Amino acid sequence: MSTPRASRPTRLKLVIAYDGGRFQGWQSQSGGNTVQDHIEGAFEKICGHPITLHGAGRTDAGVHALGQCAHVEVDRNPPLAPDRWLSALNAHLPREIRVMKCNRAPQTFHARFTAKGKIYTYRIWNSTVHPPLENGRSWHLPGPLNMSILRREAKKLIGSHDFASFAANRGKPVEDTVRTIREIKIRKQGPLITLTFEGNGFLYKMVRLITGTLIRCAQERADGDWIPDLLAGKKKTSFAAPAEGLYLTRVLY
Repeated sequence: MSTPRASRPTRLKLVIAYDGGRFQGWQSQSGGNTVQDHIEGAFEKICGHPITLHGAGRTDAGVHALGQCAHVEVDRNPPLAPDRWLSALNAHLPREIRVMKCNRAPQTFHARFTAKGKIYTYRIWNSTVHPPLENGRSWHLPGPLNMSILRREAKKLIGSHDFASFAANRGKPVEDTVRTIREIKIRKQGPLITLTFEGNGFLYKMVRLITGTLIRCAQERADGDWIPDLLAGKKKTSFAAPAEGLYLTRVLY
């Protein structure tokens, strides 16, 4: 009697949202309390064996996501439809993490290496009082901000530049620090200011360092040559905005 052929592994593409406040970032580490650890744990409970999840990129402790993307290969028999995976995974995840979408993906798809860019959003609450429901979800800045300066300085960052001065040290040097920022949208609705960054990629803490530097300019605590000098590598900024205001909004493919 012939042996049944093993089914080919299924590659799944996941879109994931999470409140990063209680987690040690995205990437798995020894403590076990990362977003990747929790999702891999949910897969193991469903499949009965360890599964490796590949994310589009890392987010730091405290950073949130509306549209993190990841892929995984599963060989569960009998196979589950994507909507069944969606409900099964969410049933095994803490309520601060949710798989928003689950679809089959071709074997050529890779969450990180296929990505063409990312969109990040940074939220600032510019008012004397910080509402309780904004705690952990926006940066509270009670003092005045010059929006004209904020927009003017942001325009200087558009395009392809060496952003080494806007990168933190992750333990090993990055060979290529040139990135392209396609757009920075700045909106103000009452006390809420949002900065939306779209680019082909971002260095470690780059969005937070850019945001902190721009705010320093908007507070009129920096001269007009500061951003050009940073892009030219003449200086390095250390003004990083807090993690809780940052959201990975979307990964572009």
